[in-house]
Amino acid sequence: MASTFPGVEVIVADNNSTDDSVAFLTEHYPSIRVIRLSRNWGFAAGYNEALKLVDADYYVLLNSDVEVTPGWIEPMLSLLEGDATIGACQPKIRMYADQELFEYAGAAGGWLDYLGYPFAKGRIFDVCEKDNGQFDVAEPIFWATGAALFIRARLYHELGGLDGYFFAHQEEIDLCWRMQLAGYRVYSCPASVVFHVGGGTLPKGNERKVFLNFRNNLIMMAKNLPLGQLLWKIPFRFLLDSISAWKSLVAGEAVYFWAILEAHLAFLKWVVFKRKESVFPKSRKGVLLGWYSGSVVWQYFVKGRKTFGEIVKGGK
Repeated sequence: MASTFPGVEVIVADNNSTDDSVAFLTEHYPSIRVIRLSRNWGFAAGYNEALKLVDADYYVLLNSDVEVTPGWIEPMLSLLEGDATIGACQPKIRMYADQELFEYAGAAGGWLDYLGYPFAKGRIFDVCEKDNGQFDVAEPIFWATGAALFIRARLYHELGGLDGYFFAHQEEIDLCWRMQLAGYRVYSCPASVVFHVGGGTLPKGNERKVFLNFRNNLIMMAKNLPLGQLLWKIPFRFLLDSISAWKSLVAGEAVYFWAILEAHLAFLKWVVFKRKESVFPKSRKGVLLGWYSGSVVWQYFVKGRKTFGEIVKGGK
């Protein structure tokens, strides 16, 4: 392992896998602690179950398709040790395949627009910028990527961890939203760099991935937005999502259309029957940082602004 920080315990949570991965780890990496879960809890709940068994001051939630670099832990630890109001941070995420480019899942730190659409410094929708040092200052963001999330262990448990109902996708944005509402900040830490393969579990365009992203985004908004905003933003999002779905159907991408339809139905089912299964904010007193008061969809598709700088500095 490339990490040079002393005292790091590497733990692999096995989500009841059916291949020979545990045997491989045991044979080739005996120093790694393996937590074997009794069933596949999914990404979010799987972390929750495993971390109940881990005693530490900080957790690093690290995807299996991330390559770390020497010294990547020290800057993030220094950041959190120096400011008790910072609850979590993330390193700079670059592509494994093209290491000059930011990677889709988090890039240099996540933001959220006023309609709940996530984007990141260095990545707007599918456009990933080249890392020219434009995001080399540690600063507040809205969400830190779950691909390499550094978080205070105590705070993780106090907030209820990742929302297991999400299963996967956008669960880290929801956690960071709840964290900010509780009065803590989320930060980027560009002095730390890792490389992410991405799409190893569910590739881009996969029906399940599209479904989870659209459903979970609506649930996240319903949980965290104040009622006054919720009453008009959710219907408006239904409209925008539907436009995207019909556009995809016309383009011959029926899988995308059906995934969005199923996501809307699943969200309504959650509202009526499943809300009690989700983790809600413990507080709503915090100030949201990394929040873009305009529409990233409007900026990207109508104004033609493709980079973070153009959008955030270009107006609403």
